[in-house]
Amino acid sequence: MTLTFGARMLKTGLAVTLALYASLWLQMGSPVIAAVAAIFAMQPSIYRSWRHLLDQLQTITLGAVLAMLAGLVFPKEPFAVGIVCILVIMICIKLKMGDTIGLTLVTVVAVMEASGQWEFAVNRFVLSLIGILSAFVINILVFPPKPRVQFVEQVRSTFDRLSLLLRTAISDEMKESIFRDEQRSLENNINSIGDKYKLMEEEQKKLKAPKFSGIRQLVVYKQMLNTLRKGYEVLEAIEEHYFQASRSPELNLIFDQHLEKMIKYHEHIILKYEQKLKPGAVDAETIKEENDKFLKHMLDRYKDHEDGALRLSIVSAVMYDYGHQLDRLNRLTGHSSELAE
Repeated sequence: MTLTFGARMLKTGLAVTLALYASLWLQMGSPVIAAVAAIFAMQPSIYRSWRHLLDQLQTITLGAVLAMLAGLVFPKEPFAVGIVCILVIMICIKLKMGDTIGLTLVTVVAVMEASGQWEFAVNRFVLSLIGILSAFVINILVFPPKPRVQFVEQVRSTFDRLSLLLRTAISDEMKESIFRDEQRSLENNINSIGDKYKLMEEEQKKLKAPKFSGIRQLVVYKQMLNTLRKGYEVLEAIEEHYFQASRSPELNLIFDQHLEKMIKYHEHIILKYEQKLKPGAVDAETIKEENDKFLKHMLDRYKDHEDGALRLSIVSAVMYDYGHQLDRLNRLTGHSSELAE
């Protein structure tokens, strides 16, 4: 998996810089803890930043108190540090704040190093707070996360990769090593889109009075994700079953042509969502009829259970389901456009 430079990386660096400067300006001593806290606290959305801030304040406060008490009784005893860490982990899990464990443990170890020196322990605790607040401020002010914009852009780029792989899957034109690399990248992209959808869904659920248009838009986004996943399932079905069955050149052409229709349909729906197509440019009913005919034709063709019939039937069914999900996405994007108008 390759990493690319993005806004979150830049913001993490800025948060660390801000935490270091703030620590030096407040003369808090070694600012390393503040820098570490800033790294742990950077989140992919505004809501998660706020939620993480509140949760982290609770857990590091609890962790610091336990660490100071333990430091009074067992000054600098390694086994005591381990026991307190285990206790803090258990408490974080019980409170369903597992995401805060890392920074809380850093705070515990730093505070216990003070060995009961309250002034020094409070200093370490404040340094952790400076790091958390620095990450929160930077996340809001610098390139604030826009998961909806990023989601749509990533859907488009992921579809381009899916389209390339589907168009060369039946003909088997692409080098196997290149195809494998592209397929892995496609899977990673779809998983990343799934993560962004979870962020949007999470924010939508936390709104006290979410707008109907926002809820409707989320339904469209979910279906966009579903269609990409179905397209990926077609690739997997072709790889697992299609080439293991006996096929004629005529059959290859039928599969290839139908898959091309589905890909174009998918592309037209995306263009329709982006409001780049003329009204009526997508003939959904005709495509739906052709998709139905394709599956019926394949099932009728292999009702006598020819060699490889079951494998080809599986591929046909997955392709049909891809078209079915596209049809649903087309209807949803139509409703979404009406709401936008």
